[in-house]
Amino acid sequence: MARTGIERVDLKGLPALRLATGSGASAVVSLFGGQVLSWTPPSGGDRLYLSPQAANDGSRPIRGGIPVCFPQFADLGPLTPHGFARTANWSVLTERSDKDFALITLGLSDDESTRALWPHGFKAELSILIEESRLDLEFEVTNSGDTEFEFTAALHTYLAVREVEQSRLEGLHGYSYGDKTDGNRIKRDSGDVVLIEAETDRVYHDVQRPLLLREYSRSLGINAEGFADVVVWNPWIERSAALADLPNDAFRHLLCVEAAAAQHPLRLAPGDSWWGRQTLVAL
Repeated sequence: MARTGIERVDLKGLPALRLATGSGASAVVSLFGGQVLSWTPPSGGDRLYLSPQAANDGSRPIRGGIPVCFPQFADLGPLTPHGFARTANWSVLTERSDKDFALITLGLSDDESTRALWPHGFKAELSILIEESRLDLEFEVTNSGDTEFEFTAALHTYLAVREVEQSRLEGLHGYSYGDKTDGNRIKRDSGDVVLIEAETDRVYHDVQRPLLLREYSRSLGINAEGFADVVVWNPWIERSAALADLPNDAFRHLLCVEAAAAQHPLRLAPGDSWWGRQTLVAL
């Protein structure tokens, strides 16, 4: 059992941090990708999905947890889908902990390799906090260069569910979304809940209310600030089988509910900053 506080660990060859509180909450964060891979509240049961076939050697993105998509979400631009942050090595900027909480801040900034892909000066920080039954992620981007730039971003949160077809996502009624499985046609969600019964890849626009994921006897509150959009993704049967780093039945046990800035790119002048936050609360 992890000690209360923050400790450095080796994750199959990758450097990582383990956070733990006196109440029994814990999280594991990989410095490769600046990625939360595990979050277990005091009630038990990891609330994040991590593929058992995920790469852990730094050769490609880690499938699962909470990848950071930056400076491009999905294929909304010329870069490799989801950008380079999820395959970069982040540094530890700060660590703080007490018996009731553990907090780390990771940093990433431009270098020769990022400028070859995206010619802009930037500083990115990701703060990760666990306390009681709550996980907070705050992502901040600063333009440290001398020219304006645009970007899209997301916290690509893979939630672990016991059975996706028995899960109910509340809070998206009435919002419009782009449906990638139907040529990005704009549709309006008219249901009381979102049910996963086929491949699902939606970007909900300008979401202004918290969400609630219900499954069997447990629920998860999901809230975002700064991020205007919510992505809901499940690969379903064929896509799950086609992805080499996912088991064939992975679609049954994951549901991505992502805080995103996707519909409208964010624009930063030199010296300006933007931040967005996603909060998960186990209920």
